[in-house]
Amino acid sequence: MNKAFLIGRLARDPEFRMTPSGIALCRFTIAVDRIPKSENATADFIRVVTWRRLAEICNQYLKKGKLIAIEGRLQLDSYEKDGERRDSTQIVADNMQMLDRQSDPMEQGAPVDSGAPSFDLV
Repeated sequence: MNKAFLIGRLARDPEFRMTPSGIALCRFTIAVDRIPKSENATADFIRVVTWRRLAEICNQYLKKGKLIAIEGRLQLDSYEKDGERRDSTQIVADNMQMLDRQSDPMEQGAPVDSGAPSFDLV
């Protein structure tokens, strides 16, 4: 079974685009703290990709520094660049939940009564 659950903060704003066939794609990186935390705490930076409606939602609501939970699958790819074999690892997200509390809902671009919405798209 290939299932990944991560909680972390966006390292930068998401990158959104449409594929040539018109499918929404959103990529971003989250910083996930290692446990146990120590004075030399470090984080892993994990690339995440979302597709279709979830990609549109991530583009609309996510910004650098936002705390989120991601559920998805680990995807490993290999490719060749300049004659060298390279490996790539990312999470293909199925679900995303925003974990930050909104201090000013209008500032976040969400309806006033929404709280921290959860988006489950399977």
